[in-house]
Amino acid sequence: MALYEEWVAQGHRLFRWRGQLPFVLAPLFLLALRETVQAGRFPGPVYQGFCLSVAFLGLVVRALTVGFVPPGTSGRNTRSQVAETLNTTGMYSLCRHPLYLGNFLVLLGMALFTARWWAVVISALAFWLYYERIMLAEEDFLRKKFGEAFTAWARRTPAFWPRWRNWRPPSRAFSLRKLLRREYTGLLVYVGSFTVLKLMANAFATGRLGLSLPWRIFLIAGLGIYLALRTVSKKTDLLHG
Repeated sequence: MALYEEWVAQGHRLFRWRGQLPFVLAPLFLLALRETVQAGRFPGPVYQGFCLSVAFLGLVVRALTVGFVPPGTSGRNTRSQVAETLNTTGMYSLCRHPLYLGNFLVLLGMALFTARWWAVVISALAFWLYYERIMLAEEDFLRKKFGEAFTAWARRTPAFWPRWRNWRPPSRAFSLRKLLRREYTGLLVYVGSFTVLKLMANAFATGRLGLSLPWRIFLIAGLGIYLALRTVSKKTDLLHG
């Protein structure tokens, strides 16, 4: 099997688990946090807020992508590739994989939170090795399905880092219902991951688990929004149609 074909095959296998990288890297983050706390250098609220903002920007990128795409594309499907149409406008006019750009920013925010440069470097390398295969597999699928249309789009659009001068307005109106229906689990990952990191940082520093009032509000609000959206999505038709 040629190297490209082998990487594509690996990408199809990894596709099912494409959202699990933060959990795979959790031991690395905890090790880095412990080292930072033991060195007495854990950053204060301003830096922590910066890390939260970097990760939140990733959620915004995902929201601006998902909210404009047509049905049957850019989904959370895990078993196989699905693309009823080729997205080339909106965020997809800036780069070919805006959802994964969003994922990278979320992961980067988590890695930065540890305040260890080596954790950031390892996380970035792991992300690239992990998602490069998935992106190759997705593009192999799109090339076979859309042919020259995909080739022309790929020729003018970078794979990952946005090219701002390429911007083309979305071809569809923004759908808040679609966004809320499909992205509430991302909010849970965001809130839960940072809360666990903060809890463990406090535990390494004081020997006990605990959160300050702002962090408790952050956790309760995030969980409340997640549970409300999940209930509405699963039990009603308000976010469907």
